[in-house]
Amino acid sequence: MPPEAPPRSTRLAVLIPFGIVTLVWGSTWFVITGQLGGGVPTSWSVCYRFLTAGIAMLVLALWKRESLAFDARGWGFAALLGLSQFCLNFNFVYRAEMHITSGLVAVVFALLLVPNAVFGRIFLGQRMGRQLLAGSGIAIAGVALLFLHEARRDAAGTGELLAGIGFTLAAVMSASVANVMQATETAKRYPMFAMLAAGMLIGATCNAAYAFATSGPPAFDTRFSYWGGVLYLGLAASALAFPLYFGVIRAIGPAKAAYSGVLVPVIAMLISTLFEGYRWSVLAAAGAVLAMVGLVIALRAKRPNR
Repeated sequence: MPPEAPPRSTRLAVLIPFGIVTLVWGSTWFVITGQLGGGVPTSWSVCYRFLTAGIAMLVLALWKRESLAFDARGWGFAALLGLSQFCLNFNFVYRAEMHITSGLVAVVFALLLVPNAVFGRIFLGQRMGRQLLAGSGIAIAGVALLFLHEARRDAAGTGELLAGIGFTLAAVMSASVANVMQATETAKRYPMFAMLAAGMLIGATCNAAYAFATSGPPAFDTRFSYWGGVLYLGLAASALAFPLYFGVIRAIGPAKAAYSGVLVPVIAMLISTLFEGYRWSVLAAAGAVLAMVGLVIALRAKRPNR
């Protein structure tokens, strides 16, 4: 009997983009803080990010000769993707960071693996085996320790804490909808770069409409750091990271792909250690170790059956 093939999630074609996405998104929580409090309303900042990303994706789509001549179903898919992933998700994330620390937002967002797994079971028929469940349990325990540590550090009052967590959970649900969409057969019918370009530009349009309605005409920040952040978030964290991440989802499913979010707060804390003088506690270190152990166990599990 030939030896059983290793799970797809341990292959370099998955691990390399998985690692790139995790490293890039681990840095975004720190960069996002530079987009807040400079006189530019949150929704305009999100709009600038995805306008930049959408233009970059459009250039890539044209370079790859991918057509944007979608049918009605394709445009509906692009509109839902733009609204859920590139409008609601990031508006909720940016607002969450106005109430609680970026580290706490990153930790709560790691719970994305829960709705991804549940929605994957309901809408895609993907089963969670024992090994995946065990890895999830260990990772969630690590996230819980990180959450406890960050909650103790956060100087916000109870009302601010609840508001921040509420916005983050709303972002998690919005992102999960888009994640599961990428694992459907409908997503595979359309070229990825063209679909992402359409989704990002639709998301930017939604953000602009909401920003104009609630905050008035576009506002601009004169700081170089602000626009440097916009370019980094638009090009590296969006135009580069989302095609890689959605490719991982299509390869191993939304449940396993969401484990990138388990390591993101660990990366965010390491960056904070370098640039903000973050000090690790025993609780935070234990949480980080558990999160990584759970990640390894989960990724070594067989791909869920469809």
